[in-house]
Amino acid sequence: MEIAHFLFGIFGNATALFLFLAPTITFKRIIKNKSTEQFSGIPYVMTLLNCLLSAWYGLPFVSPNNILVSTINGTGAAIESIYVLIFLIFAHGKEKAKILGLLTFILTIFAIVVFVSLFALHDHPRKLFCGFAASIFSIIMYGSPLSIMRLVIKTKSVEYMPFFLSLFVFLCGTSWFIFGLLGKDPFVAVPNGFGSGLGALQLILYAIYHKNKGGPMKGGAEESIEMGLEKPNKETKPTTVSQ
Repeated sequence: MEIAHFLFGIFGNATALFLFLAPTITFKRIIKNKSTEQFSGIPYVMTLLNCLLSAWYGLPFVSPNNILVSTINGTGAAIESIYVLIFLIFAHGKEKAKILGLLTFILTIFAIVVFVSLFALHDHPRKLFCGFAASIFSIIMYGSPLSIMRLVIKTKSVEYMPFFLSLFVFLCGTSWFIFGLLGKDPFVAVPNGFGSGLGALQLILYAIYHKNKGGPMKGGAEESIEMGLEKPNKETKPTTVSQ
């Protein structure tokens, strides 16, 4: 059982790393154009908070036997920090101010969780407090592709929901779901079970609409291929995103 627990943790690390690296396509475009265009920075800031809270939860003095949760989420926090920094460099005006404000807010939340768990709580209450915080934002992170799924149903096209991204959402969620079950940790199992279910729904949609690619977009909104959406801009013509 311990070996299976460890192996699913390793597989979960690998699939999660793919998810964290998926937005590099978007950021290459941002750096090349020296503009964030109509992309939203909110998903990256929220994913950063999820990674910070999950990495903190996985530390041995918070929850034993979850060090693999800390390693991948610590790596994810570093990657997301780079994304947020690049976004802030190339964002302008109100968008930069909004992301700076949100970043300050999420870092404040993380600081409060750390402070309370270190100085006000101990043992099981500390694990409960940190576990609930991490679970809430894990579900928010996994839930971000819902808008893309709605777009797929509306347009009957999978142009902006690449197969491999959907596959790794499913694999990542499933791996950590089983990891949580084997470790008898509901704070790992529940949010990742939610992610596994959403990933499965994305694959089902892909199976239904996989023949429809490159169809016209209704509403003139271009979608980002990673977790999160590009903000609608009626004057922006849809472009093809390579997979």
